Amino acid sequence: MLLPTPISMDLTGKTALVTGASSGIGQGCAVALANAGAHVVCVARGAERLNQTVEAMKENGWSAEAVALDQADLISLRKLIGEHSLDIVVNSAGVALHNPALETSEEDFDAVMSVNLKSAYFLSSIAAANMIARERHGSIIHISSQMGHVGGIERALYCATKHGVEGMVKAMAIEWGKKGIRINTISPTFIRTPLTQSTFDNPGCEAWIMEKIKVDRVGEVEDIMGAVVYLASDASAMVTGTSLLVDGGWTAG
Repeated sequence: MLLPTPISMDLTGKTALVTGASSGIGQGCAVALANAGAHVVCVARGAERLNQTVEAMKENGWSAEAVALDQADLISLRKLIGEHSLDIVVNSAGVALHNPALETSEEDFDAVMSVNLKSAYFLSSIAAANMIARERHGSIIHISSQMGHVGGIERALYCATKHGVEGMVKAMAIEWGKKGIRINTISPTFIRTPLTQSTFDNPGCEAWIMEKIKVDRVGEVEDIMGAVVYLASDASAMVTGTSLLVDGGWTAG
């Protein structure tokens, strides 16, 4: 009997770029990809914590390098990507500004859109052009949010950016599929990180989160790590233009 051939999620020989890699979900993605065998170019704005992350990764025997960079600086971003032959790009950089829609200023709107949507758009296009020019099949992954699929109180601006990312990814997947480029999102629920800890420290907010999540706990960074390796590897070779929801059933309800 001829059985199907199992597909490996080994990333040995691959080069990955991860933005927002100095903490939280981005750091988890960098560790997961490195553990799977990839060389990881870790990018974040702050050099100190980024360098600490990369040193810790190297101490674990993983291959990584640190590049302090604001990905909204498209000139520097284009130069960095041009210096590497990339197979995988994970965009985990983002900002969350939560306030009522009636109180959103134009300055706040522009600042959040610039990071969450504009830089995501151009990171994708610059990376895809790099992969196509080097004739490499590649995977681009954006850390989106469950809020890219539903609405949330005091999250109109954040939801606008994440819904925008979801639509962007669908269109780019259609354009680039025949060129060997896959692009997807991971859409987490609330994940416990230093950035979200203040939310969990608010009893009212934590109660609201636990009411929405259908499993018996909140999300942890480790919950994202398997998802990113899957989407980066050949195990997901037929997956593009979609979102992998790691939301504990939030959007199912």
